[in-house]
Amino acid sequence: MKRKSFLSLFAAAMAMISSLAAIAQVAPDKPVAEPTNGPVYKYEAFAGFGYTSINQVNQSRSGLIGAEGGVRRDWGKYFGINAMYGYYAWAATQANPGNPKIDMILLGPELHAPLYGRVSGSIRSWFGTAHMSNIPIQPDYSFAGGVGIGLDYALNNRLSLRLAGDDIGSAFTVVPYVSGSSTHTRFNAHATFGVAYKF
Repeated sequence: MKRKSFLSLFAAAMAMISSLAAIAQVAPDKPVAEPTNGPVYKYEAFAGFGYTSINQVNQSRSGLIGAEGGVRRDWGKYFGINAMYGYYAWAATQANPGNPKIDMILLGPELHAPLYGRVSGSIRSWFGTAHMSNIPIQPDYSFAGGVGIGLDYALNNRLSLRLAGDDIGSAFTVVPYVSGSSTHTRFNAHATFGVAYKF
C-alpha cells in the first residue's frame, strides 16, 4: 500500500515537473529587422543660379549672376567631397566697365547633417581657380578658395532645394597687364540657389 502511494505520488510529481518545464519553454525570438530610413545614396548632382561680387575688378558697379552645376560624392552619413563649376556673365544691377565675366572651378570637403524635420545644413570649404575675361586684368587666372554654409530643404528622398553662401578669395593684380603673382587678395561674396538630386 505504501509502495502504491509512493508510486502515485512520484508519478504526480513527475507530471507536474513536466508541465512546468513545458510552460517554461519560450519560442526563440525572431531576429529584429534593423530600422531603415530609406535607400542610401552616394552621389548628388546640383544645378542652379549663382551670384558673385567682383571686388577684384577696378570700378566695378555690380556683382554678376550666372549658372552653376556640381556633384558631390558622400562617404558615410556626414562627409562628402564637392566639385562645382560656375559661369557668371550678367550684371545683377547695372553694367560694369568692360563687361567682365568669371568662370570658377572649385573642389572641397563638406560636412552635412539633419537639423530639423526636412531641413539639413552643411559647412564646406573650397579650393580651385577663377578666370576673368572681357577685361584687361593679369593674370587672368587666379587661385581661388574660401568657406561657406548651406541649407537644404528635402522635397522627397531624392530632391532638395538648396540655398548656400560662401566667401571666396582670389588674387588678381590690381593694375591691368602687371605680370607676376599678386598679393592683393580680394574676397567675394558668393551665393547659390538651386536644386539637388541624390542618386
